[in-house]
Amino acid sequence: MSERIYVFKRFERFWHWSQAALIIALMITGFEIHGTYSLLGFGQAVEIHTVAAWSLVTLWVFAIFWHFTTGEWKQYIPTLDKVDAMIKFYLMGIFTHAPHPFKQTALKKHNPLQRLAYLGFWVFMSPMIWFSGWFYLFYADWAAWGVDQYLSLEWVAFFHTVGAFMILAFFIVHVYLTTTGHTVTSHIKAMITGWEKVE
Repeated sequence: MSERIYVFKRFERFWHWSQAALIIALMITGFEIHGTYSLLGFGQAVEIHTVAAWSLVTLWVFAIFWHFTTGEWKQYIPTLDKVDAMIKFYLMGIFTHAPHPFKQTALKKHNPLQRLAYLGFWVFMSPMIWFSGWFYLFYADWAAWGVDQYLSLEWVAFFHTVGAFMILAFFIVHVYLTTTGHTVTSHIKAMITGWEKVE
């Protein structure tokens, strides 16, 4: 037996899709800046990349404020409870139609593995990409700040690129996992309408 529950609030959905669009724009322009391909031209790619980065920072400020004022930050508290069951499910159970080991509710939107993945994103990947990007953007000011003797543009670029590839991998896995609901599109529909069908 299944029921429909309202899981994702309006701002949450707006934040999710806006963030997705900005991250896609950053990946497309970032890999062009890196020299992977030529699509927009280097100058335009840099301009769009910079605007998208500042837009994402602004969006994250509002999202962090929203999460803390609504108490939704609790959805991301990591737990090791049932992590092994989730790993088994994603490695084997999903292909044998085994029952999902986690029951989603409005108060528990993310399973334990998702919580750990989001923790890694916020604590490791995001700081790497943002600090390296910030130093990259303000390279001309390093001498005035007195950090030019401690930083190397090559290393800043290296860490920014590593962070970009990590976010790309996270993005690909995230998109794949949206197809693992009771139908291929059910998780995507839930992030559009807010309503999720659960067993």
